[in-house]
Amino acid sequence: MARKQVKSVAGKVVAITGGARGIGRCTAQALIRRGARVAIGDIHLDLAEQTAAELGGNCVAFQLDVTDRESFSRFLDDAANELGPIDVLINNAGIMPVGPFVEETDETAKTMIDINLHGVIFGTKLALERMLPRGSGHIVNIASQAGKAGLPGGATYCATKHAVVGLSEAVRLENIDKGIEVSCVMPAVVNTELGSGLTDTRGVKKLEPEEVAEAIVEAIETNRFDVWVPKSSAGISVILTLVPRSGREAIARFMKADKVLADVDEQQRAAYEDRAAKSTTEAAAGDQTATKG
Repeated sequence: MARKQVKSVAGKVVAITGGARGIGRCTAQALIRRGARVAIGDIHLDLAEQTAAELGGNCVAFQLDVTDRESFSRFLDDAANELGPIDVLINNAGIMPVGPFVEETDETAKTMIDINLHGVIFGTKLALERMLPRGSGHIVNIASQAGKAGLPGGATYCATKHAVVGLSEAVRLENIDKGIEVSCVMPAVVNTELGSGLTDTRGVKKLEPEEVAEAIVEAIETNRFDVWVPKSSAGISVILTLVPRSGREAIARFMKADKVLADVDEQQRAAYEDRAAKSTTEAAAGDQTATKG
């Protein structure tokens, strides 16, 4: 079987949203190690600047509110002015408040949709506007395995991630012959603040953000669209599609996948839930995680 051709990221300019912490930070670090130049955007400029300073001279930081199109456009322009034209955009920023759907406030739902979905839409459109005239570019959208299933306790979050998966598929097909690559990354539960206090599924270990970062870099290097983390999840997903719904739901219950977002340690999640709640006024964009369904 022929090996996929690997393209180097050395010298490439990469913009990452929600890049100050978690998966965003680890991805920036992995790219810089390979010689890329990275711009991280985050609502918390002080933390982004601290991260950039720690990652070294090939990293710059800018303020970014992904829910504001003008802010996003300014971020990409500032990054290009500082480092050069954007070769890769990684739409990573997102939040995940959890709890029973009927108890979720409308404001929480709106904020989640604004950050997790509208932010990706804004970023993807703005990146395409800059990449299409050059006939090259790569857009990486961080979705979730929650974008392939519906998990109790995270209904709106799952809805936003299903939307990101569908958006990525459509944008890829629209631009498949125009030199634009699109990747959709679908991790399981990740050991970040966003994943704190979540119930573990049987037989599936919690990922480290460095593992997801490596998968993102590999996707850029190989132009892979479907990026399951861990890779074994892809095969499991295919098998489950062949099983009737009653069987899939029984398997989910056995694996405790239906408990991942529904039965959480509220004390462990308190700090994150507080930060996510402040998103209504701060548009707080953090790292991405996902859940296995």
